[in-house]
Amino acid sequence: MTDTAEGAAAQLGTRAVSNSLFILAARTISRVISLVVVIVLANALGDTRYGQYTTLVAYSGLVAVVGDLGFQSLYTREAARNRAALGDYLGTLIVLRVVLAAAASIVFALALGLGAGLPSLIIPGCALLVATAYASLLRNTFYSVGRAEFDAIAIVAETVIQAALILFGARRHSGVSYYVWAYTASFAFTIVYSVVVIRVFRMGSIRLALDLDLVRRWWPLALPFALTFFLTNAYFRAGVLILQQFRSFAEVGWYTFAYKPFEALQFVPLAIQVVVYPLLGVYFVSDPSRLKLAYERFFKVLVLLGWPLTVGTFVLVHPINQIFNRSGAFAQSEQSLRILAFGIVFLFANSAFYAMLNATNRQGLNAWATALAAAINIALNFAFIPFYGFMAASVMTVLTEAALCGFGWWFVQTKRPELRLPVINLSWKILLAGVAMGIALYPVRRYTIFLTAPAGFAVYLVAIYLLRAIEPEEWRLARAGLLARIGRGTAA
Repeated sequence: MTDTAEGAAAQLGTRAVSNSLFILAARTISRVISLVVVIVLANALGDTRYGQYTTLVAYSGLVAVVGDLGFQSLYTREAARNRAALGDYLGTLIVLRVVLAAAASIVFALALGLGAGLPSLIIPGCALLVATAYASLLRNTFYSVGRAEFDAIAIVAETVIQAALILFGARRHSGVSYYVWAYTASFAFTIVYSVVVIRVFRMGSIRLALDLDLVRRWWPLALPFALTFFLTNAYFRAGVLILQQFRSFAEVGWYTFAYKPFEALQFVPLAIQVVVYPLLGVYFVSDPSRLKLAYERFFKVLVLLGWPLTVGTFVLVHPINQIFNRSGAFAQSEQSLRILAFGIVFLFANSAFYAMLNATNRQGLNAWATALAAAINIALNFAFIPFYGFMAASVMTVLTEAALCGFGWWFVQTKRPELRLPVINLSWKILLAGVAMGIALYPVRRYTIFLTAPAGFAVYLVAIYLLRAIEPEEWRLARAGLLARIGRGTAA
């Protein structure tokens, strides 16, 4: 096992490309299955009960910060830098999380019972909250040691469990609580799986103990992560919660149904981020000369993936919504999704700024950026949702993502001008390729997405090649990373 920061940098660096591809592949499979399953779930529940379910999820996202307080993100970074102490770190956080989970469950119960008027969902909701918290903590160990393939397995297994249980529930016309328990069961599997893998593959010897000195030392470092996490969920979920207060659960259902494809696409930047974030953190302390280059390439990859999804979703919104809206209860969601499409590229790019600020020990600035974006989101939602309902919530989501992108870009270079990101130089060819794809798709936008989406993707790839949007060195690194992983797999 490699314990030094320099050794960790070399190990994580050689695995970054292949780990990203592993996680992207696993999450792509997972999200496609999950999206199908959510379509089944939403159409089985109908707009009102689906609105209740998504309201529970929104409250859960806000309350989850109480069960973590930012320690999870800090653990990922510190365990990557100091592998020898991984078992001690993890053991302390497992014990600490018992107390935090109890506190989070109390807050969640009050939110569901008093805030949302959903007392029947308190017990399954709290179970889901606790299971998710422990599953997330344990699986982050895989990223700290550069073994993302184990999380890829967990992701696929989780999805299969969820799909089986939800399809079974839809056949039985089950209520909202059943589906919450179904998700809880899948995360319970991940907890057991992660503990077994960590032990069998000797990633760290988990020593259950509450190291109060460690908690005291990490507390001030973790709080900015916690604040950022809470504020991120506040601006992501504010539209749902404010909409629920001023409009019906049915309208909440329309908005969240449109939001689901937008939200589902988060897996792409997050899958890359969880791999690159530890690498950036190690480069920061061991190889600053490579930090800027890794940052630029990370941002470029995110725009390369996010921009065609923005263009494609906007142009093909009608056939996309037709696939989802099998019951006919969500026809209004099409207008919302067309608006939300503009936020996808910002959603992707934000991961670069978020990871850089955290990796360079400036998580406090991340909290500031998120706080400013959340303030904008909440103020505008309160101002416009009472009058324009779910359409206002859609517009405010896009504006918030754009604002957060601007704040993040600025804060990364604050007092560190060497980290100034040349956004235009890195992205203009990619943007032009996406426009070409949109022009090609527009005349065939009413045809089935199973034909138009591959055609658009092909046009985009050709445009990327002709415009030389990807440099030869970037192609070489991608191929080298993938071949190195294949070689290790063959040798094993």
